[in-house]
Amino acid sequence: MTNLVSPSILAADFSRLAEEIATAKSAGADLVHVDVMDGHFVPNITIGVPVVASLKKATDLPLDVHLMIDAPDIYAPKFVDAGADIVTIHVESPTIAGDIEKTRAVLEKIRSMDAECGVVVKPNTPAEAVFPFIDICKMILVMTVEPGFGGQSFMADMMPKVKAIRDEANKINPELDIEIDGGINQENAELCCKNGANIFVAGTYLFGKEDIADRIAGLHNLK
Repeated sequence: MTNLVSPSILAADFSRLAEEIATAKSAGADLVHVDVMDGHFVPNITIGVPVVASLKKATDLPLDVHLMIDAPDIYAPKFVDAGADIVTIHVESPTIAGDIEKTRAVLEKIRSMDAECGVVVKPNTPAEAVFPFIDICKMILVMTVEPGFGGQSFMADMMPKVKAIRDEANKINPELDIEIDGGINQENAELCCKNGANIFVAGTYLFGKEDIADRIAGLHNLK
């Protein structure tokens, strides 16, 4: 599968966000990763719908919006309306957790609005939690840190989960993208790639680095 790079704006300079995204695009980025945190589902607050709408005006890169929020059933459509191209929701979010029908309804709503959908799993959530959604998703996002803050260390023990999801996807939806988010660099991204991942979210590894183009090229060229 083609490797893609989705720089996380959580690590960008928010005072010059459009410029930071333009730099990432010129360096070869494929997507823009937007972490939305509500201060409830995770212990941090980041950005909301108005910022996504502004980002849509600032770049033509697809907006990869990761909702770390309590109620994706309420807010996912609002982010699609604002310009999100891909919306991923946590299977652990309180309003949908443990309810396959509710979760699928949110995913179907996103798709009905002409956006791509996906689900996300935190480190303590087993791979099997996403299996009921592989057929409908464009992407599964596996967190390799605890969600909520940038700059954390990569958790290599998530690799069996990545492989299990890839193995299941190969039976149901071989074109499924598996995205990895958390502490990504060239070395551990190679490990992720070998286990079936093909989209790499990176923040501190890319933003503010003079060799950002070389770093993105390195992620693209993993095998």
